[in-house]
Amino acid sequence: MANLISRSQRPPLFVAVPAALIGLLLLLPPIYLVVRTFDAGTAVFDLLLTARTGGILLRTLLLMAIVTAASVAIGAPLAWLLERTDLPMRRVLGVLAALPLVMPSYVYALIVVLALGPRGMLQGWLEPLGVERLPEVFGLPGAAFTITLLSYPYVLLPVRASLARMDPAFEEAARSLGRSAVGTYLQVTAPLLRPAIVAGALLAALYTLSDFGAVSLLRYHTFTWSIFIQYGSAFDRTLAAGLSLALMLLALALVAMEASSRGGGRYYRSTPGAARRARRIALGKWKWPAAAFAWGVVAVALAAPLAVLGYWVARGVSAGEPLDVLWTAGRNSLYASGLAALAAAMAAVPVALLSVRYSGWAGIVLDRLTYVGFALPGIAVALAFVFFATAYAGFLYQSMPLLVLAYLVLFLPAAAGAAQASLRQVSPRLEEAARSLGRTPWQAFAAVTLPLLGRGVLAGATLVFLLSMKELPATLILSPIGFKTLASAVWSAAEEAFFARAAAPALLLVVAASLPLAYLSFRQEREE
Repeated sequence: MANLISRSQRPPLFVAVPAALIGLLLLLPPIYLVVRTFDAGTAVFDLLLTARTGGILLRTLLLMAIVTAASVAIGAPLAWLLERTDLPMRRVLGVLAALPLVMPSYVYALIVVLALGPRGMLQGWLEPLGVERLPEVFGLPGAAFTITLLSYPYVLLPVRASLARMDPAFEEAARSLGRSAVGTYLQVTAPLLRPAIVAGALLAALYTLSDFGAVSLLRYHTFTWSIFIQYGSAFDRTLAAGLSLALMLLALALVAMEASSRGGGRYYRSTPGAARRARRIALGKWKWPAAAFAWGVVAVALAAPLAVLGYWVARGVSAGEPLDVLWTAGRNSLYASGLAALAAAMAAVPVALLSVRYSGWAGIVLDRLTYVGFALPGIAVALAFVFFATAYAGFLYQSMPLLVLAYLVLFLPAAAGAAQASLRQVSPRLEEAARSLGRTPWQAFAAVTLPLLGRGVLAGATLVFLLSMKELPATLILSPIGFKTLASAVWSAAEEAFFARAAAPALLLVVAASLPLAYLSFRQEREE
């Protein structure tokens, strides 16, 4: 797998043109940040070079390392259990395990505080047993716990998509040589999944960098919190832009590390063979421990938070809280998020093709640039679009196309990473065979490669859909006047300290997000 297949130096127009347009779109936030930063002269550098900023950076890196490692430790084995074994109720688990991704971090953190904080629900239940104080939930422990439960689906979904595309001959050869199921996973499957695992880990790391809601409520001072303080309390967009630019450079360093860890490996069969499904592994005596692990993750990450939300919804309904306005917000959320998922699926394909199949600086730059928006706070990206729309395209300001473009910049890595992982499992020789039969490059790609990318692109689009459902700053700033989503409804109620009112749209947010996940899961089952 270490040998390289030579790659064409010049991409065809159907790859180069859309990739160039996407690249220009992705450049908007960095250009805005550079312009804003240099407006401050040397003041921004004085801020960035202080010991306090260095301490914040170290705390951010520590949180990021813990969350990334924990997300891989949960997401990769869970994906293997769901895709490769006879785990009971796999379909249901496949939907439920990904749903924490749609929970807004500020809502999730508030649930953690209400349930596990001082004088919280769990404390009240344990006091009759003599437990007077639980371990501290604020600071690093609470932030790492909360963000991990929100981030492991970033690893779960792309790894499941890669497992579905993987040639089972590699694993069958290892099993025929006497390797156990666990040994085969560690020695054969995990190395083949490296692109998907690393892509998911990168998303988890970048999400940790950009999160504000959880770290602010759990009182863990990170880089993003400092940026929001500058934007909100200090009303200083110039210094906030400088901090955001530093965060962007950190994100680019992470992306470069991810690219170097990928290496030049090959993750597809190099000899002739027929594509087929892998046989599910019988877990035997490990079935119930595996089920306990999977259901335990779902119970902690999803069921417990939903139970808290359900309790507060019941309190709100009994107190006379109206629920009729939620249906409009829910419809708006589905509409905007569906458009964002469609746009991301279309954009991810040329990005993946240029970065995986064609060598040169353009593919490298686009690959790195794709991840910039994901690491930036949503407010920085939204203000960049406000700046360019008001200056050069006033007709787009506060319109649905502008909101969808902002979602695309923010969440494109989720779709591109899954598409790239799938493309690395498709041998370029398949297209070469089609070309030898007289097909044009576009015809060969459309007939051969694109169908094989389907699962990866669909998994990535699902990720974008879920992320767009809960995005708040860009939605508040860029959405059309009067366009209210479930995320904005949650925020409005939480900001006024009406948690019973906030719980209902948060619960509906999870229910609405479960629909595409259920469709995706059952569609995959039918294809098997």
